[in-house]
Amino acid sequence: MSIRTRMTLWYTAVLTATLLLFGSVLYSVMRLTLYRDLRQELRETSYRIYSQISAEQLPFLFGGQIVLRLPNLNAFQSSNIFIQLVGADGRLLDKSANLGRQNIPLLQAHFEQAAQGRPFYASVDLPEVRYRLLLMYTPLMVDGRFVAVLQVGGLTDDIEAFLRKLSLILVATAAVGVLVAATFGSYLARKALKPIDVVIEAANRIQEGRDLGLRIPRRGPNDEIGRLTDTINGMLERIQAAYEELDHLYRMQRRFVSDASHELRTPLTTIRGNIEFLEKVWSSLSTRAGLVPADGEQGGRPEGTEMPDEETVRATVEAMRDIASEAERMSRLINDLLSLARADAGYRMHKEPVELKPVVEEVVRKAQMLPRSAEWIVGDLSTLDGLFVHGNRDYLQQLLFIFIDNAFKYTPSGEVELSIERMGDRVGFRIRDTGIGMDKDDVPHIFERFYRADVSRGRTAGTGLGLAIAKWILDEHGGSVEVLTGPGRGTTFVVWLPLWFPPANDSGIMGKNEDG
Repeated sequence: MSIRTRMTLWYTAVLTATLLLFGSVLYSVMRLTLYRDLRQELRETSYRIYSQISAEQLPFLFGGQIVLRLPNLNAFQSSNIFIQLVGADGRLLDKSANLGRQNIPLLQAHFEQAAQGRPFYASVDLPEVRYRLLLMYTPLMVDGRFVAVLQVGGLTDDIEAFLRKLSLILVATAAVGVLVAATFGSYLARKALKPIDVVIEAANRIQEGRDLGLRIPRRGPNDEIGRLTDTINGMLERIQAAYEELDHLYRMQRRFVSDASHELRTPLTTIRGNIEFLEKVWSSLSTRAGLVPADGEQGGRPEGTEMPDEETVRATVEAMRDIASEAERMSRLINDLLSLARADAGYRMHKEPVELKPVVEEVVRKAQMLPRSAEWIVGDLSTLDGLFVHGNRDYLQQLLFIFIDNAFKYTPSGEVELSIERMGDRVGFRIRDTGIGMDKDDVPHIFERFYRADVSRGRTAGTGLGLAIAKWILDEHGGSVEVLTGPGRGTTFVVWLPLWFPPANDSGIMGKNEDG
């Protein structure tokens, strides 16, 4: 059963119960009111008649009987009021003219109850006219003796007829109300659930089209449905972001595997080619020198062995240098891949307070040894005096070395400069070069693995992993980097690191570093 049907049934059931309760209460109140008014009229009539009846007891000589002097009962009658007086012996003493030839029945039980001297109400039927009377029985007592009972009755047919009509009206009204409630309830349920239908339809479109960019339109007030729509849209945004991130990571992984395979295959191909070349050269020389016997001949080295010429030696040395260079390149690539694998695995480097100046001085010294054609300029390092960061010494050196080495690679002429600046609780390392620069569109991607801006910066002998590793090291140290660049205007990297300050009452680390 759908929610719409359940809501309609609930709405109809509640309204039906309300109408039934209202009808029952109205019917009961009307019935009680009408009968209360009739009883009030009977009581007032009985009181007026009773107040005008007098009794006189005859002398003993005449039997000591009680004689009642009665008023004219016809003066109290009406179209709806009937009066009858019955003596203690059961004889009819008087009655109103509107009773005609019929009498009001006096049941034995009612007579005995009246003889006890207390007024009461009871209902009886008039058999001849099929009327029902509500009677008030008022006993007449003289000196404690029951002498007669006054019956004052009123017809209840008009009341019952009115109540029957009222009940029919209430039933008909309830039936119409139920139909209206069912129709209106269905309309309200459909209108109330329409936003949910929109949500379902949008969700189905997203499922069928697999378009996570779709959003559910927000309509209506800020009610529960509106908040549900906002929640689902927020969930879709997070799902889309997660999906795009996974898709990006998947594409990066594919690119990573492809580039890594290419980067590894290139030096391996070079090494294999050089080894084959050396094998051919030395095989030929050995054969010519008699070190390797020809087919069908005995081995041995004859006199006057021919030595390799200068060109062969030079080619051999170059081949071995190429092998060493490519082996070194493979070693760097494998080390870089190992660093990134650690980063992907959530590796947390060991950190401790590190004094910056010795670290930077060592980086400056090593940078002097790099192959370069640009001038190496080092600014004033005194700004680093007494400054510490909480980090890893080796990784900090690698971080700075990556940016400096990168600057030399893309600066065929000109200068590369390292300067220091401090801003509050941060220290900045500005690495500026006057090289070829790069487009601003490349800047968001330069920290991606194997990314190299081939068009604007040219292909260099690097792995394309350096800046990705630098970004990981920087993130681990809670730092940030700024990039200022432009084609032909060089590039400036500003690496910011948060400073570490020892507790006010603890100077042991500072003293230890100074002593060391």
